[in-house]
Amino acid sequence: MKRILGLLLLASTAAMAQNSKPPMVTFTAEQDHKNMMDQLGIKALRPGPSGQETAPNHANYDENTANPYPNLPDVLTLNNGKKVTTADQWWNQRRPEIVEHFEKEVLGRVPKNAPKINWEVEVTDREMVNRIPVIAKHIIGHVDNSSYPGIKVDIDMVLVVPANAKGPVPVLMMFGGGRLPAPAQPDAASLKLINDGIRKLLANSSPELKEALNKYPAYQPIAAAAGTGGFGFGPQPAPKPPTPDVPGVAGVNNDAGSTDQLLAAGWGYCTINPGSIQADNGAGLTRGIIGLVNKGQPRKPDDWGALRAWAWGAGRALDYIEKNEPAVDAKHVGIEGVSRYGKAALVTLAFEPKFSMALVGSSGEGGAKLHRRNWGEAVENLTATGEYHWMAGNFIKYGASDATFGSKTPGDLPVDAHELLALCAPRLTFVSYGIPEKGDAKWLDQQGSYMAAVAAGPVFKLLGAKDLGVSNDYNKEKMPPVNTPMLDGELAWRQHDQGHQDQANMKWFIKWADQKMGRPAATPAPTGRRQ
Repeated sequence: MKRILGLLLLASTAAMAQNSKPPMVTFTAEQDHKNMMDQLGIKALRPGPSGQETAPNHANYDENTANPYPNLPDVLTLNNGKKVTTADQWWNQRRPEIVEHFEKEVLGRVPKNAPKINWEVEVTDREMVNRIPVIAKHIIGHVDNSSYPGIKVDIDMVLVVPANAKGPVPVLMMFGGGRLPAPAQPDAASLKLINDGIRKLLANSSPELKEALNKYPAYQPIAAAAGTGGFGFGPQPAPKPPTPDVPGVAGVNNDAGSTDQLLAAGWGYCTINPGSIQADNGAGLTRGIIGLVNKGQPRKPDDWGALRAWAWGAGRALDYIEKNEPAVDAKHVGIEGVSRYGKAALVTLAFEPKFSMALVGSSGEGGAKLHRRNWGEAVENLTATGEYHWMAGNFIKYGASDATFGSKTPGDLPVDAHELLALCAPRLTFVSYGIPEKGDAKWLDQQGSYMAAVAAGPVFKLLGAKDLGVSNDYNKEKMPPVNTPMLDGELAWRQHDQGHQDQANMKWFIKWADQKMGRPAATPAPTGRRQ
């Protein structure tokens, strides 16, 4: 009886604890955005320009008016006006100042009470990808939600490494949905056992099914080859390229897939699903990892946005890899993404120090593009409802036309994209773009991103690394011709001749990173499409 009473008391206590937690707020994106505007005292925002050039409010593409705020914050000048001349000053004084500005005003802060994660390997499979034997793992990170059980976060990740590598291999972690590349199939004898078992189960389930199966004694519920009938096992189709930020713009893919190129070069790869960390919309801000930490309540102005949450999730995945995956060279793990995930890749390298490199693809506004540039996508596009969730709430202030504090413009931002790139120094940072003619829209402002890379150069040089090898006069330097590799330094640039993707630069990235790591180039392996 005492034991029963004790169990009842525990159950009652747990129920009371759950009931004491605040109910989850279920705002729409518009309601959440309005809530943040109210917190900030904003009455009206400037509308963002349209990506459609025929629209009355189309974006600016005139270089003569593209730089209304031509002077960027000096990356090597302290807030007190003193110049930074040593690496120690950078690490101990200037870098913390820049981080504070980004955390408070642009990207938001990772909360100190960010929960722990229990990683579980759900599947380990030996597979063949283009005749390359690999070990593929589907790994789930179960985030501790004991503080608010109503929200569940399971980070979805796939890790693929060459099976015959002589030692740990470098790995490129890639933002985007992923799956096991080529699930191993049962041999003929095993498949017969499976089919016999299924037929028996079906026949025993009802007289009608038994009669139907007797009419077709040779029928096999699972076919030997994918797509020939039945349930169909076999390799899944490759994930689609990331959706471009500009509606109606599609990527162009003429190279082998990025993962194929990595495996052929002796690398491994890891895919991590951003949506399993934090939803890519404003309505999801009271759920996902942001909502879990906030116990289902709306954000405060300096709380983290989706970009910082995705970067946090990638960082925790690398923590797991470092401790549990000896086949991976954890000192040489990079991060990659395209479009909004290119923004996330840049944020990840800037704020997660264990990553040693990044391939930042077509990142545009909120990524490598200068906020102060009036070209294509603007700050006002990110302060409006559609994309504000990527950023901290405070970022909305810089699109305000009427507020209790007056108004603010991009020129009032304390930092800009060149300083986000500078936070990556001296690690390997490859900025990648395509061309508008093939779908990497002018909207992304390739020139403004090049200017940011030029302006970040002094920090790389201060820390003993090489920059792009041009002057650091960002108002003078112009992009080099398309397909011109600028890969001599730890800060790199290449604009390829394809669309809204970075796989056209993947072979250049691999060669560059291998050289910088002092790693001998792997013997080329087949890079055709999956068999």
